[in-house]
Amino acid sequence: MRILVALACLVGGAATGLAAVLVHGHWWGLPVALAATVATLVALPGGWWLRLPYGAGWAIVVGLATPERPEGDYLIAADARGYVLLGATVVVLMASMVGIRDHSDNSDATAPDT
Repeated sequence: MRILVALACLVGGAATGLAAVLVHGHWWGLPVALAATVATLVALPGGWWLRLPYGAGWAIVVGLATPERPEGDYLIAADARGYVLLGATVVVLMASMVGIRDHSDNSDATAPDT
């Protein structure tokens, strides 16, 4: 069941990232895309199976949209909006890692070395 939930979050993140790439050039597109992304990251609980796949899907799609296309143009322009979108990718990845806990049973990991 966790795999299906993680897959759904990955697909949801990819869809949101694709929408962000496609509408970031409009004056209203980037704020709406970032607001939707932030709202989803806040709504999803932290962990390996929810927030992280969402952020990874978002970042993968934006990363795949950055190279030059065969026609010679780019999906993400080299302007302020494009750079904000690329910077938001780093922020989304970092925010998706918030709440991931280490569940190792190593009790010495928390004790400082003296």
